[in-house]
Amino acid sequence: MDSQFLVSLVIILCTFALYIGIAVFNTAKQTSDFYVAGRGVPPIFNGMAIGADWMSAASFIGMAGTIMLLGYDGLAYIMGWTGGYLFLTILLAPQLRKFGRFTVPEFIGDRFNSKAALKIAAICTIIISFTYSIGQLSGSGVVIGRLFEIDAKIGTLIGVVLIAFYAAFGGMKGITWTQVAQYVILIIAYLVPVIFMSLQLTSNPIPWISYGEIVTKMGELDRELGISEYFAPFTNGTKWQFLALMFTLMCGTAGLPHVIVRFYTVGTMKAARWSGAWALVFIGLLYFSAPAYAAFARFILLTEVAGKKIAELPSWTQSWIDTGKLGIADTNGDGILQWAELTIANDIVVMATPEIANLGIFVIGLVAAGAMAAALSTAGGLMISISSSFAHDIYYRIINPQASERKRLLIGRISIVVATLLAGLIALNPPGAITQIVAWAFAIATGTFFPALVLGVWWKRANAKGTMAGMLVGLAVTLLYIFSAKYGGFTILGIIDTGAGIFGAIAAFATNIIVSLSTRAPSQELQDAVINLRYPEQMIYKDGEVYLNEGSSKDIKN
Repeated sequence: MDSQFLVSLVIILCTFALYIGIAVFNTAKQTSDFYVAGRGVPPIFNGMAIGADWMSAASFIGMAGTIMLLGYDGLAYIMGWTGGYLFLTILLAPQLRKFGRFTVPEFIGDRFNSKAALKIAAICTIIISFTYSIGQLSGSGVVIGRLFEIDAKIGTLIGVVLIAFYAAFGGMKGITWTQVAQYVILIIAYLVPVIFMSLQLTSNPIPWISYGEIVTKMGELDRELGISEYFAPFTNGTKWQFLALMFTLMCGTAGLPHVIVRFYTVGTMKAARWSGAWALVFIGLLYFSAPAYAAFARFILLTEVAGKKIAELPSWTQSWIDTGKLGIADTNGDGILQWAELTIANDIVVMATPEIANLGIFVIGLVAAGAMAAALSTAGGLMISISSSFAHDIYYRIINPQASERKRLLIGRISIVVATLLAGLIALNPPGAITQIVAWAFAIATGTFFPALVLGVWWKRANAKGTMAGMLVGLAVTLLYIFSAKYGGFTILGIIDTGAGIFGAIAAFATNIIVSLSTRAPSQELQDAVINLRYPEQMIYKDGEVYLNEGSSKDIKN
């Protein structure tokens, strides 16, 4: 075994032991612990957990690589994912927390007093979370595969076993505190390499300021090599695709069930708002760094790898070729690696950069641990969403309302294990890159939950029939467009599969409004409950008047 392998292995095993130890220490003993961590998480720590839950393998592993390969066009991911948190924090999170349920489907079922709406929302949650989890498990396979220099598929299976264990054992309570630790590890692992690269290339330790200098130099290199300029807009897609992708990611963020449920783990509306504010701070640290990471990595590849003799390439290239994520071909037979002859998957850019920049074995191991933290933190949250939709929303709320606490926990844990195994099997041969798969999950959330939640909170006239029709039509339109664009080559205005959410959202909003207006309005009690959500917890809306609810911050019940 070489020293690099041993250092990486020790760091990762130590972090694994930490996660499992936290899960065991915070074992969920009640359903409120399992689903919403007992609603007792302080806002700053909940913000860190949200950050870890949010900064998945797509963010940690895939985003910098996507920006490196797409240049300007890749910025849609950053603007979409950060902008979506503003939507969520302002439009939905405090109101959903005040309603006081465990899950998004439960909110929809009780808001519209409809078990059918609850079933449809639970199925949508499972589809969204399952799709998203495929990307996370694929990301864990990339990390573990590189660490052990094995095929990424075997690495995926190892990740499946770990996630199934600690997610099923600790529930939301264990996952919350595990995610706090994972955030600390992943953000340190992400910032250390980019700071060192900034020092190497610009003698400035502040990458957010210095990478502009590198981007300017890359423009000159791009012109010399005759390739698309890094910062030229819309070279990899139309401006409509850029806008559609940004819209899909923003609205999808505000509709993701595993993100929304994190705001249920605090005690009050005020705490929910502060959780969102802290989350934006913690997420911003990584998202502001991703463009710098991408620029530095591309510059090093252009100057220190491209143009070199293939026989004299650095040893790290062979390690990544073995994982199947890097391809080198001497197509013109001159023995020199041209930029066009280098095929690098965007999923490995962050993982490979410490080796590319020769940052040392400790940094390589640290980045591997950070990548695993990112993949595991989000996967854990996703599995809780799948579990809660099946065990709580379908089994307990519909099939067996008399189920004991112990049986509900057992069903929840079994559903986590089954969902993880099924997602892992698909992740062995993923249908796309990590960021692409994740974008599909956002598109489905945009076409189903975003319209249902926005209208459910802000339009008292929305009813069960309109919401159910909207979710079904939005789901159908989104899936149809994804499959048509990816496999049939069908596009509108150049919008590809990752921007499908815009069509689903338009269809869902229109359907919801038309059907709601064409059918009976909700009861006055339900309409009053909707207006109630817009006021602070100390106030109650009743009979057209707002009253002070002195000394009470209890959940509103229909």
